[in-house]
Amino acid sequence: MDKFMDSPWSLRLIALFLAIMLFFTVKAEDQTSRNTANDVVALIQDVPVEVYYDTENLVVTGVPEMVNLTIEGPANIVQTTKVLKDFTLKLDLQNLTLGEHTVRIQAENLSDKLDVRLDPATVHVNIEEKVTQSFRVDPEMNTRLLAEGYEVKNIEVQPATISVTGAKSIVEAISFVKVSVTGDNNLNKSFEQKARVRILDRDLNKMSVLLDPEEVTVKVDVQEYSREVPVKLIRKGKAADELTIESLTPVDELVRVYGAKSAVEAINEIPVEVDLSKVSKSGKFEVDVKKPEGVSKVTPNKIKVQVKVSGDSTKSDESEESVEEEVTMGDTEEPEAETPPTTPTTAQVTQQITDIPISVRNLDPIYTASIKQPSNGNVSLQVTGDKAVVERLKQTDIAVYIDAANVNAEGEVSGPLLVEAPKEISWKLAVRSAVFDVQLVEAKTKA
Repeated sequence: MDKFMDSPWSLRLIALFLAIMLFFTVKAEDQTSRNTANDVVALIQDVPVEVYYDTENLVVTGVPEMVNLTIEGPANIVQTTKVLKDFTLKLDLQNLTLGEHTVRIQAENLSDKLDVRLDPATVHVNIEEKVTQSFRVDPEMNTRLLAEGYEVKNIEVQPATISVTGAKSIVEAISFVKVSVTGDNNLNKSFEQKARVRILDRDLNKMSVLLDPEEVTVKVDVQEYSREVPVKLIRKGKAADELTIESLTPVDELVRVYGAKSAVEAINEIPVEVDLSKVSKSGKFEVDVKKPEGVSKVTPNKIKVQVKVSGDSTKSDESEESVEEEVTMGDTEEPEAETPPTTPTTAQVTQQITDIPISVRNLDPIYTASIKQPSNGNVSLQVTGDKAVVERLKQTDIAVYIDAANVNAEGEVSGPLLVEAPKEISWKLAVRSAVFDVQLVEAKTKA
């Protein structure tokens, strides 16, 4: 070995080998430097992500619709990739269970000569059960759009309920299903429009769910502001000397007053004058209802007054018969305010039962109601029947109520009074209708 190392030729061969190795090493590094210098970087924004999962039964949240892709490599390959965009970004969740997962986005059909970076590269997803539930749509409208003196009497939504599909946790968090009514200022007539439904949680954040349908038709009934008030009969003039006016009773005890809310609310009763000089016998007489100052109109503008007179014996019996016949043949659409008298079998007595509370029945549980007229929320009832039946009759045996099944909006509502009473008696209400105020107490109702 020493002889070999001492040989000049050996040293020359070793030197030649090292020179050749150094040459190729330097050339390779130079080629690598040239390749790196020729690489370019490109950013491709808003690349869609394809997600694979059981779309029939599951809902996935947390997946971004778009991500940004950065590629680096040879200029020709980068340029071709950027122009053609013939690659795919996908998220395969088919084999994952329900719950939360962190998953890497996969890039397919990209050249292996490219360095690929995704933003974000991984996503945090939540896989949940898909559910569908029906919700009632609650309309809302800014009353400032109404012209002065007008109000919304009713808002009807068609269809009244919609189907909401989404992740179970999201559907269970729904607190409000709303549709907003818009329009021009100074609205003074009814209208309808299509509007999109909004789904909100308790903090009024919009929720990501599917709606069927997404739009509903809203019909808004706009009317001049009004409310019913009782009439007060005012005697005017003097009856003939031979006549005595025993009683004046309005057949129509309530009239409706229209106008600005402040003016209408200030009216507690409508005075109606009855000219006694024109009364010659018992019967029904039609009198004018004068419009109070500050209101636009009163309906009806004429009411009937039942007048009972003594001193007209020649025609009183005949008049009374005609009066009873007129009551029987009255407007059949008028809410029944009394029952026909029962056929007397024993001694009949009449008794007045006072302070019967008025209740509101069949009102949607998302609303609450309070009686506005009569102001104390009570009514009187005149009952007639056998003495034994009437004497043991209690206030709790009689129910006076309003049927609010058709009420579907807030505001003041007028309705006829209905009575539940024992069949053995006949009855007559002191007033025929009542006004009650409806307020929304719960915005969400699941069908």
